[in-house]
Amino acid sequence: MKNKFVAALLAFFFGIFGIHKFYLGENFGRIMYFLFSWTFIPGILAFFDFLGLLLMSDQAFDARFNPGLNGAVLNGSRSRQDVTLAISQLKKLYDQDAITAEEYEEKRRKLLNEL
Repeated sequence: MKNKFVAALLAFFFGIFGIHKFYLGENFGRIMYFLFSWTFIPGILAFFDFLGLLLMSDQAFDARFNPGLNGAVLNGSRSRQDVTLAISQLKKLYDQDAITAEEYEEKRRKLLNEL
């Protein structure tokens, strides 16, 4: 389970090397940050990552970096009402740009297959 505040602190103190990207599991980002760390551009980007992580809601953070914790993940058999509620929560996350269209569609299909 990834913690939003740990990620924000890593972005603030070690962001120029992409340590926060490593912690969050963003492989391409961490390699790019590390390769270009000598230019200080990753340091500037890491500061914006730091602000973004601090301002991000817990629900949006969990949906993006801890997908197994939100209500849209299948935990076994659910009632029709539970699936409907999970899809509506998933739609809210999609509308808030917390998840991509592909993630939304994949999770929505999994939920609909439970019915």
